[in-house]
Amino acid sequence: MKAENFARLLVLIVIVGSAMGVIAARLHNPENSIELRGKMPEAGGWTPDVLHAQVGEPLHLRLTADDVVHGFGIGQSDHPVVDIEPGKMTDLTLTFDEPGTYTFYCTRWCGVNHWRMRGTIEVSGEGSGESQETSQPLFVTLNIDIDAPHPAEAVPVTRPRLSDSPVKAGLEDRYLAQDYYFSRSPAQVYSELRADPTYQSASDAEIWALVANIWWTNTTEEGLIEGARIYAENCAACHGETGAGDGVFADIVQAQFGKPMHGMEHVSGKPTDFTDSHTMLGASPALLQGKIIRGGMGTGMPYWGSIFTEQQTWNLVAYLYSFQFDYQETE
Repeated sequence: MKAENFARLLVLIVIVGSAMGVIAARLHNPENSIELRGKMPEAGGWTPDVLHAQVGEPLHLRLTADDVVHGFGIGQSDHPVVDIEPGKMTDLTLTFDEPGTYTFYCTRWCGVNHWRMRGTIEVSGEGSGESQETSQPLFVTLNIDIDAPHPAEAVPVTRPRLSDSPVKAGLEDRYLAQDYYFSRSPAQVYSELRADPTYQSASDAEIWALVANIWWTNTTEEGLIEGARIYAENCAACHGETGAGDGVFADIVQAQFGKPMHGMEHVSGKPTDFTDSHTMLGASPALLQGKIIRGGMGTGMPYWGSIFTEQQTWNLVAYLYSFQFDYQETE
């Protein structure tokens, strides 16, 4: 009798255990999960590359890679980046509070066309309406032709330093205004300061130091740190760690885009050299942000407008100027 009761208990345990296993498996791998596979862009990129979701409802994904390690990130969001490995399934659940089109992209440099590895998540439903708002980029508002040449009419002899600012010549508020900074190139500001009677006794090096101070005033140490991180993760592979246009993919990009488009003969396929004063000091922050948001027409420069937030683009712009200005205040 005891043996029969034990056998019944054992069967019951097996049945309950199996049921619990099924429930646990479904909780871990929901039946409505979508398998998202990543491959290098030349082999197809993301499959599928368009996903659909509803506001407030979980989107279950099972991520895997078919070739090399990729990363999965969602632009302009706080969703954490997830690494996905070949032969391994990674479960991820996303929930969106606002409707709109969200771009997902590879966060790992998997090749020269890495930036093409993007897809979209179409989120439907009603939200607060606070996110996914769009407005005209500043370069459009200012009517800046970001494809036109913009050489600097004046450049410094040596790299401008904050510590070279003239002691007695403070900067008027109008020069420090953010709108002033956004809309003018450093070379333009130099010319305006040089013509200002207030600074006529200052040397050229001191005038350029004042320009550097204006650029420093319009950023923060935290902003520069974030800009440096964004640059290292997304730009250095082409533009180089020191900004000289000599990244590991620079030659390949130049070979692919070396032949300019008709009407864009002045555009080079070589990644921009941010250490070139004639190029950088002739570009306003609004112009550089426009290049980042829209990408470079006729070049291999990708568009980042759907990936970075607006503040991130300004932080990146501020960091690019650090290849021209020495922000260290030395004695």
